[in-house]
Amino acid sequence: MKVIFGNLLGLKAGQIKRLENLSRRRVLPQAIVSHELCRNLCALSAETGRQIGLLIDRSGKIAQVLVGEVDRILIPDLREYRLAPDRLRGLRFVHTHLTDTPLTQDDLTDLALLRLDLMAVVTMTTAGLPALIHWAHILPGASESTPYRIMDPIPPFRPEIDCIGLIQALEAELSRKKADTTGQSGSERALLVSVFTGPRKDAIDSLDELKELAHTANISIIDTVLQQRKKANPRFLMGSGKLDELSIMALHRGATLIIFDQELNPSQIRSIADRTEIKVIDRTQLILDIFAQRAQSREGKLQVELAQLKYILPRLVTKDTAMSRLTGGIGGRGPGETRLEINRRRARDRIRGLEHAVATVQKNRRQQRSRRSKKGLPIISIIGYTNAGKSTLLNQLTQSRVLAENKLFATLDPSSRRLRFPRDIEVIITDTVGFIRDLPKELMAAFKATLEELKNADLLMHVIDISNPRHPDQIRSVETILTELNLCDIPTIRVLNKMDQVEPETCDHLIRRLNGIAVSALNRSTLKPLSEKMEVAVAPLYGINR
Repeated sequence: MKVIFGNLLGLKAGQIKRLENLSRRRVLPQAIVSHELCRNLCALSAETGRQIGLLIDRSGKIAQVLVGEVDRILIPDLREYRLAPDRLRGLRFVHTHLTDTPLTQDDLTDLALLRLDLMAVVTMTTAGLPALIHWAHILPGASESTPYRIMDPIPPFRPEIDCIGLIQALEAELSRKKADTTGQSGSERALLVSVFTGPRKDAIDSLDELKELAHTANISIIDTVLQQRKKANPRFLMGSGKLDELSIMALHRGATLIIFDQELNPSQIRSIADRTEIKVIDRTQLILDIFAQRAQSREGKLQVELAQLKYILPRLVTKDTAMSRLTGGIGGRGPGETRLEINRRRARDRIRGLEHAVATVQKNRRQQRSRRSKKGLPIISIIGYTNAGKSTLLNQLTQSRVLAENKLFATLDPSSRRLRFPRDIEVIITDTVGFIRDLPKELMAAFKATLEELKNADLLMHVIDISNPRHPDQIRSVETILTELNLCDIPTIRVLNKMDQVEPETCDHLIRRLNGIAVSALNRSTLKPLSEKMEVAVAPLYGINR
């Protein structure tokens, strides 16, 4: 049995001995605490002038004895007692109050955040005797502001309430609610979180895009949370109070995942996950996961795995707090360090292997481009923000059947098709992976072989979804990436897609403002002006006359 004492300074040897003896006691499973323990706890509290607490497991064993201060008591790290979305902690907490004060808000917050089986307070008389047992339990389905039920106090000489039966009933209800909310899909249920310091509109737009990413990853969205701060919290990103609210919301809604719109550093991921005890990822991890789901070719799978490993490697250092305490120095050359180092070494070895394989892909692509250039065929590359309609446009222009879905990153593997214009001018059209705001640098590096295809293009067609209210920001994001790739000197045609989804006046205005050609990629009859402009653009290339 593990015993954790708090601050023992000022306690007498006899009092410490009596505290140690408490850890050897047992409690009947149906009782919150025994009458004898109530008397001992109150006697020790009266003598020491401090709150005394017990963490009791479901078998009735005292797992930990805690010593607090006159007005508070801290519950230590309980990570070793693991949780599931439909389970409670497996521990109930019983502690004393030196006055007749019942359950405090701190007690109820600890109950909800730590998902304890029960929270109980034994109040005392002026003579140091137990007066009443005040207790509460989590209430599945209650409001998020009060996710618990405060029960009527009971006398200390009758603490039996069928404790185990109540806990089993609560967990059965949690399990039922989880099944109701999960349904048949079995998909992750996520809370989306954005902590922003800039304009609120920008944060809302970014969060809307995060929703689309979650939808693409087949994640069910429970709710969204925004918090505006003057400065991000270096440990939790958001305020600790708001994080506690998030934890309670996750419990109440049956969330299995929290997704942050901002990129989290390794320590933040660990701190937030420890505080909420729910899986935590950020926007970059979500995009990497989508790429992993979508990659079909060997090339695409190699590039995605490389990006994931490069992202994960620095996070292996803080993967396990207990392990990280053992790394380095005297006393640190044991199995903990060995296990951590093995994981990191394997990751580095795999990264080196993948980089070699990707380099081979780059070499093969250079050879393919060399063969194409010998044939003298101009290359037109379709670029644009993800889900702008690039693959649909390629299908309409070339009468092909490249996968096109109303999801972000439907296309990962580049596709090339031939297109012949009416005057016997033939070109190769390539479809590329869609761009996105703040494209993760790991993906930019891993997809270098794919993105290099654009450097050999004679013409770029920038497809813009003008029905999307965020299209100005999307244009800027695409052009920023083109600048980073040194592609700004390649002639570009702006293709204003989804003209059928905006008002004609709006479409005419955008044609003038963006200097583009409006089309509907779903309607082949609207593509004639675009085809003519493409033909005019490529005619002078390689000595081809109009």
